[in-house]
Amino acid sequence: MIYITQFIYIKEGQEKAFDDFEAVAIPIISRYNGRLLLRIRPQEEAFIESGIDKPYEIHLVEFDSEQDFKNFTHDEERKKVLYLKDRSIRLSWLIQGTKI
Repeated sequence: MIYITQFIYIKEGQEKAFDDFEAVAIPIISRYNGRLLLRIRPQEEAFIESGIDKPYEIHLVEFDSEQDFKNFTHDEERKKVLYLKDRSIRLSWLIQGTKI
């Protein structure tokens, strides 16, 4: 089992393009033995302390294996909407880990 945490920073005014990308990409996760565990859009008051820019969204996803995650990233349907991701996301941090 692997866990992917993603901090997502979007370009100002591109919320709709981001939501359109997510509407396609998120359901695809389950095709590859993955589960979206959390999708958080934190509000300003949720931050107690921060040493980095505050992300627009935070995702936590688990996959049964690293190969499942790689297969998800190469999904043909997802690839067709990557232009929406490119249009809307300014920066994202992807942190891969395991449950301990």
